[in-house]
Amino acid sequence: MTIKEQLLQTIETLPDDLLAATLKFVQTLQHPIHKTPGICGGAARIRDTRIPVWTIVTYQQQGANESELLYNYPGLTLQDLEAVTNYYESNREEIELWLAENE
Repeated sequence: MTIKEQLLQTIETLPDDLLAATLKFVQTLQHPIHKTPGICGGAARIRDTRIPVWTIVTYQQQGANESELLYNYPGLTLQDLEAVTNYYESNREEIELWLAENE
């Protein structure tokens, strides 16, 4: 039996509440940047936080490195910072507009 098959078999045995939490976690890993009306003004934010992408981009543009960002935002991971960079590269105009509005 492969690891994938073992994992699927284990997931099938989880109680409903734990299964729901596991699925939510997996979805968060797959889609770490969220936009929700009413949260952070609808700005793109990092997963289940209230940290907008434009905030991290601002600090990066001011010279903050990954270590500093992770120290100042202990709830974030290196993968979150990579997601911010990827989102910014794909949605530069959107983030630049947020940056201009929040100077």
